[in-house]
Amino acid sequence: MFSCYLFPGALECRKVFRKEVIFVVDISGSMKGKPIDDSKQALSVALSKLDSQDLFNIIAFNNEEYLFSSSLEVATKEAIDNAIQWIDMNFIAGGSTNILNPMKQAIGMLSNAGESMPIIFLVTDGAVEDERQICEFVKSHLTQNRTMCPRLYTFGIGLFCNHYFLRTLAMMSRGHYDAAIDVESLQVRLERLFSRASSIILANIAFENLDGLEELEVYPSQIPDLSSEGPVVLSGRYQGVFPEMLKAKGILADMSNFSVELKGFKSKAIPLDKARVKQQIEILTAQAWFTQNKDLEQKIAKMSIQDAVISEYTRMALVETEKVKIIKPTTKRKVHSDDEKIEERLVQKTILLHYLGFGFGNLTATIENIPPGAIDIEDEAAEIIAKATSNCFGKLCGLCCCCSCCIRTCSTMNHQCAIALTQCLGALGCLGCFTCCQYCCFEDNK
Repeated sequence: MFSCYLFPGALECRKVFRKEVIFVVDISGSMKGKPIDDSKQALSVALSKLDSQDLFNIIAFNNEEYLFSSSLEVATKEAIDNAIQWIDMNFIAGGSTNILNPMKQAIGMLSNAGESMPIIFLVTDGAVEDERQICEFVKSHLTQNRTMCPRLYTFGIGLFCNHYFLRTLAMMSRGHYDAAIDVESLQVRLERLFSRASSIILANIAFENLDGLEELEVYPSQIPDLSSEGPVVLSGRYQGVFPEMLKAKGILADMSNFSVELKGFKSKAIPLDKARVKQQIEILTAQAWFTQNKDLEQKIAKMSIQDAVISEYTRMALVETEKVKIIKPTTKRKVHSDDEKIEERLVQKTILLHYLGFGFGNLTATIENIPPGAIDIEDEAAEIIAKATSNCFGKLCGLCCCCSCCIRTCSTMNHQCAIALTQCLGALGCLGCFTCCQYCCFEDNK
């Protein structure tokens, strides 16, 4: 395995790309309340940060499309003020969800000029039936002969949208994906995604000297653009001899070529398989969803079991082990119980945890316009864990110790930290009537 980090460094003197930005925002009935209010606020902040040379437009959609303008507008102060007023008047939650038509309009509106960065922001909380058709449509336009293909920055709200559909759109276009599973974090995360797209300094990134490696896999395969807001993190698997110097190249905002040599080092102390497997599983799951490849699903399940990381194709179980006293009579019958032999045996109780993955969207909830977070699913094992640990930790530090957050956090730890935390939680679990707790992953069909 290998891992690569591309940092922006001290690049204050370098300018960002001029942009053609189209905001495609869901205003269906399920967005009513805080989701649409926070989306409006984040969009207003993003508009105010556009450069005066940038072009922009806004498409609000439910089962219909509502355009701020019939063409891209120059981001003058007057145009931005008009756009913010238009948002306040037209962002009214209602209707169903149709993503394909607004996406077609957005891509058709972008020019083929190679001197600017074409960007589409897609914000939604719902799932639709034609998601693979949308991906195929976007993919066909990305392969056209143009210097800069459109970048898709996708943002999912809640658990009813198909996060792997949104991740697929972002991956195939060198864009970025983010989500707010908790509606409370929507505005902050959405503004951060807008800010990342507004500060791109290096595009069309590629490596020059990896062709000699066998069975090379890079995650993601289409390397995202580098922003001054943060690094690009890549990982991969390979067979062969990895080059001592890794050569990366790309295009700067003035359309000049840029290259840099990255010196690598071998380390057995860093558990790359643990550190990067979560990213790899998420990327591979998006590919498996799009291609419907059963072999890839089996590969993900194997990685999930091997590295104890939650996936869409495995389940997790809670195994409780307790000592039970069993009275075993002697060979001869005696009246008094003193002659009976008492044995202690370990008895295991296995509880299948509730499904902890994101899933692939909820069409029923989208059709019924159920708001994000409106359905709470209770789970017996999750309730047991919560009662055994959350009271203690909640009083100590006031942090979230729910089952989902705890398991997701543990899955990214190294061995030493995981062992220490397991011992700590095991002790606390004993106070909550647990003798021993252990997690195990297994394939969903076994």
